[in-house]
Amino acid sequence: MGIIRSCLLVGILMTGSLTAAAQSEEEPTVSLIRGPYLQSGSAHSMTIRWRTNTATRSRVQYGETKENTDHTVNDSTLTTEHIVRLEGLQPHTRYYYKIADFTTMLQGDSANYFYTLPEQGKEGMYRIGVFGDCGNNSVNQRNVKQSVLKYLDGNYMDAWILLGDNAYNSGTDAEFQAKFFNVYKDDLLKQYPMFPAPGNHDYNDRDFPGAVAQAQRTHQTAYYQNFSMPTQGESGGVPSHTQAFYSFDIGNIHFLSLDSYGKEDQQYRLYDTTGPQVQWVKRDLEANKNKQWVIAYWHHPPYTMGSHNSDNEMELVHIRENFIRILERYGVDMVLCGHSHDYERTRLMKGHYGMEATYSAAQHNLSQSSGLYDGSENSCPYVKDSSNQGTVYVLSGSAGKLGGTQPGYPHDAMQYANATDGGATMLEVQGNRLDLKWICADGVIRDHFTVMKEVNKHTVLHVKAKSKITLTASFTGNYKWSEKGQQTKSITVVARSGKKEYTVQDNESCLKDTFTIITTK
Repeated sequence: MGIIRSCLLVGILMTGSLTAAAQSEEEPTVSLIRGPYLQSGSAHSMTIRWRTNTATRSRVQYGETKENTDHTVNDSTLTTEHIVRLEGLQPHTRYYYKIADFTTMLQGDSANYFYTLPEQGKEGMYRIGVFGDCGNNSVNQRNVKQSVLKYLDGNYMDAWILLGDNAYNSGTDAEFQAKFFNVYKDDLLKQYPMFPAPGNHDYNDRDFPGAVAQAQRTHQTAYYQNFSMPTQGESGGVPSHTQAFYSFDIGNIHFLSLDSYGKEDQQYRLYDTTGPQVQWVKRDLEANKNKQWVIAYWHHPPYTMGSHNSDNEMELVHIRENFIRILERYGVDMVLCGHSHDYERTRLMKGHYGMEATYSAAQHNLSQSSGLYDGSENSCPYVKDSSNQGTVYVLSGSAGKLGGTQPGYPHDAMQYANATDGGATMLEVQGNRLDLKWICADGVIRDHFTVMKEVNKHTVLHVKAKSKITLTASFTGNYKWSEKGQQTKSITVVARSGKKEYTVQDNESCLKDTFTIITTK
């Protein structure tokens, strides 16, 4: 009997141990490996992604106050890659959120919030950060990030975009984790919607022979696994039905994110104008002619003498010769690129598709101004007239990687270039005024410029005598009215008998609106 009891006791203990072990296996501790990060934002939706150490279910709780996140979206699929889409949101509204599985809260405090994008076409004050060649886990990368956050100083950044080479050297998942997600996880990723573009290093650039060619054809890389793009037109623009390229709207700004390294239909690159990507670009630009601002971005620049040479690298040559003329024909306002690990930018220009030696400032620049708009000599803003012609080309590829120049640096087309300081750029768009600022790792803004549209207007008004009329300047800035030196954007006047002219100028004497009021009986 003693032997039987001992065996029963051992069996019970073993069963209990096995049960505990089984429970332990069934309910491992869930921890957050990556994220949360915000993707495919729109005026009415947001995608939240995160990664866990073990497969769990997904839950997002959200609401307009941090005390009341009473809306819930659940996904019962067991996964380590959590992708939850919030829909039915209000435009340009702040939402707080918490991420969890069905039992454990993973993250959700006062720093977990986002704003939905503004309504398509609506004017406002919008900020978009631009990070090129960022993911190398360098001191420069971290300093650039901190300088951008310091510049924002509590102001919200409506989105940030990536210009490619987001994780060095080969764009592996481990490199994305260490050199991108871990660097930006506590601030940029969880608060600001992000819209990426790929670079060559995101296509297994340093992997085994043949890996690049295969990745270019299949797009089976960590980049495409790690990000969610608005491929169905859910954020604006014509649906692309591919993660490689897409478009989206932030208020009155239309963006195109393009792929300059991968191949479509296993053969067509960005410079192949008969390929699917360029044909989509044409359809998208045609459908968005009504957008006040149009900005395109991708990795490989048409003009550079930084760490790369746009005269002898064939993909850069082909993009310049074959592709950018299409964008210029549609009046695209700005092109943003990376690849060279410096900062370079042109004036407002058009029509230069050849080698550097063929560039002519007199022929190709539509403005001879510096564009600085800071009161210095010859610094008026670039003004696009009713024909909407001219593009500013900006290379901003030093948000992580930094340095390297070609003989004769900078390229002759450049108004300003700097390969010494790392930095990221900030777009600020307010109505018909666009400002770009290059924020360096030490916090200094070393370049900036302004572009304006639909200014220098002459308006004739026919009104009844003694009626009150409000006159509003066409530009955003400072104001000097002919009427008693008033300095507001709008003034109200009483129409006098006959004909009366009013003018408003900026203090720099770059812009001038004229209003002619003619009274009737």
